[in-house]
Amino acid sequence: MTITLEQAKNLKPGDMLHHTIKTNADGTPMRWKVNGKPKTWMTKPQCVKVPVKHGLRDYDYLEEDSLECVNLAP
Repeated sequence: MTITLEQAKNLKPGDMLHHTIKTNADGTPMRWKVNGKPKTWMTKPQCVKVPVKHGLRDYDYLEEDSLECVNLAP
């Protein structure tokens, strides 16, 4: 089950997310670690930007249009 906008806003650094499309070499879902506090805007409540990390050097941002690609449980 993918995460909702409210769940994304309430994520904390250290929370683990599992990708629904991408997999590791062994076939398990790719894990993303929340790397910082989610950024929200007072003027745009429908927007969120969550910093995430995968592996040693792979950093990215999870935004409201890509929430369907991750879930909280594998």
